Amino acid sequence: MKIEGPARLIEVYIGESDQWHGRPLSLALVERLRREGIAGATVLRGMAGYGAHSRIHTAHLLRLSEDLPVVIKIVDQGDRAALALRIVEEMVHEGLITVTETQVVKYVSGG
Repeated sequence: MKIEGPARLIEVYIGESDQWHGRPLSLALVERLRREGIAGATVLRGMAGYGAHSRIHTAHLLRLSEDLPVVIKIVDQGDRAALALRIVEEMVHEGLITVTETQVVKYVSGG
């Protein structure tokens, strides 16, 4: 697969403990996006953060949180980006979802 040019970056901000049918939401979301042929998704685990409830979650050793922030970044173009957004909206019940127009400079698979 090769992608260049205008695309959308979808960012999903959730908690590490968020679930989808008894599984971690971040993993379930990435697996679903892959099955649907979305170009790419990456899950990043945060060290600290807070959201709508204003509770600080941190990985600090003295105050170990079991619900660290997680960001899922998804990139694709056109109809596939629209599909990815519909999937995210279906699966994410609490959190923050943002969409940014972006430019893909290079995305080429080696195999």
